[in-house]
Amino acid sequence: MKPNHYSFRRTAILAVITFVATFAVTYAQTKTTQLDELLNKYTEYGQFNGSVLVADKGQVIYKKGFGMANMEWDIPNTPDTKHRLGSITKQFTSMLIMQLVAEGKLDLQATVSKYLPDYSKVNGDKITIHQLLTHTSGTPNYTSFPNFFKDLSQNPHSPTEMLALFGDLPLEFTPGERFAYSNSGYILLGAIIEKVTGKTYEEVLQEKIFDPLKMKDSGYDHHNTILKKRATGYEMKGSTPENSPYIDMSTPYAAGSLYSTVEDLYLWDQALYTDKLLSKKYMDMLFEKYIPAFGEYYGYGWMIGEMPIGNTKDTVKVVTHGGGINGFNTLITREIEDKSLVVLLNNTGGAPLYSINVAISAILKGKTYDMPKQSLADLVLNKILDKDLNAGLEFYKKNKDSKLYSLEEDDMNSIGYTLLQAGKINEAEAIFKLNVEAFPKSSNVYDSYGEALMEQGKNELAIINYKKSVELNPANESGIAMLKKLGVETEDMVKDVSVPDAILESYVGKYELQPGFILTITKEGSQLNAQATGQPMAPIFPKSETEFYLKVVTAQIIFKKNAAGAVESLTLFQGGQEIVGKRI
Repeated sequence: MKPNHYSFRRTAILAVITFVATFAVTYAQTKTTQLDELLNKYTEYGQFNGSVLVADKGQVIYKKGFGMANMEWDIPNTPDTKHRLGSITKQFTSMLIMQLVAEGKLDLQATVSKYLPDYSKVNGDKITIHQLLTHTSGTPNYTSFPNFFKDLSQNPHSPTEMLALFGDLPLEFTPGERFAYSNSGYILLGAIIEKVTGKTYEEVLQEKIFDPLKMKDSGYDHHNTILKKRATGYEMKGSTPENSPYIDMSTPYAAGSLYSTVEDLYLWDQALYTDKLLSKKYMDMLFEKYIPAFGEYYGYGWMIGEMPIGNTKDTVKVVTHGGGINGFNTLITREIEDKSLVVLLNNTGGAPLYSINVAISAILKGKTYDMPKQSLADLVLNKILDKDLNAGLEFYKKNKDSKLYSLEEDDMNSIGYTLLQAGKINEAEAIFKLNVEAFPKSSNVYDSYGEALMEQGKNELAIINYKKSVELNPANESGIAMLKKLGVETEDMVKDVSVPDAILESYVGKYELQPGFILTITKEGSQLNAQATGQPMAPIFPKSETEFYLKVVTAQIIFKKNAAGAVESLTLFQGGQEIVGKRI
């Protein structure tokens, strides 16, 4: 399955344990030296190309560019290179909304219809401003529409035209019921800002945020504007960069249209500790934990949760958000307790920014962390593109167990889609098949393999794989939708399983997945919940008396009993990994 566009970092509710080379901190090294070594290695492996800023206790200790802002002209990235932000835009939209709330011009609990009377008569009276801010409105996400990339993203749209794309579509759930990330909700917020102020979204941004903070290198990105020091967006095909597909920046609008620099985002970060833009009462509301989301909580345009510190068992509280838009991925992470900041702006798309961030946090705190490894998937893709499929398969077979390279389910999935989108369907099918063989207990690999098989017209095999995906993860709604498309009756595929209360009670306890990393199982009524160290609680749902699954992330849990019938362990299946946790 492919990620949503303009997407932010999605942190698993249960920390995925990776086995990579450990870098032991030598305290004689300065933090700057360590940061240089870390980021240079990521750059060397083609896993980062962009601009970085790190602040420690509010003071900038590191800012630097890596790789090229423009590869055609050999123009390097620098701290003042302008990058597209993707979904980091949402925190600026939420700030404008809260400024209008503070001025008495907006009511968070009022419905959309109050401010946009011409909006959908079907849904306008059902959705509140609060629900739009927190992705709990149920509004369908327009960037997930099948025709988004081909028909919508490259053409200009006014805000009114954008609203017409999804306004009358059925809501995905009752508003307020749950979290579902929706760029459409933030398009609505942009339109509300314009209606209430009588100005364009861009004008309000400039007047209420960028000008007061002297963020002179930030703004709404327009393709036709001559913008000095603007980075070009690229996408990597293995280790080979290509110009990213064109996107008209009117389509991301208030959900993902902005550009900025790491230096300007530092000014933004510092202002959030003051009342220059908003009084403390309303500022605090931006960072409330309103709704569980991807293992953390969502506030207003921000994720709130905890992040590991390097490869230690320690965690740190953070407010964060990422973004992804054609050719760019971005991440801003604020450690409010000690006013530390990490800003990572990458212009080759798909960089492992979260892993980089985790290592940087360890450097700031004098802890151990992991250095990157070369991606086996990327090297396999290079062999396929440079030679042929057989060369790629041979390289994979020879190196899949090597400790020199990193074999990750997501990386293999990514290159599979790279090949699929390039029209190399046979090659994509082969890669997805390898991923199924490497990670046979992952729901997502079967889903992706099924998609490639459908492209080939191999519908019977596609059905088998989609069924396996749904069997492993009954929450896989896209897999169910594909089966329906293939003519499969799905009503009886996902059944509610009733587990006796005494059996549920027997699973309650603590299970050690790793030293210091505990998964706690609790019970509320007939509902079992799982909570990992440093992570929010999430409900788990039964597939059988011993097998459970999560809906907030793709993960499964199986409980195991000993010969005497007592529960002695559980096994967590997530991200292609199988981790046993003994009961303690």
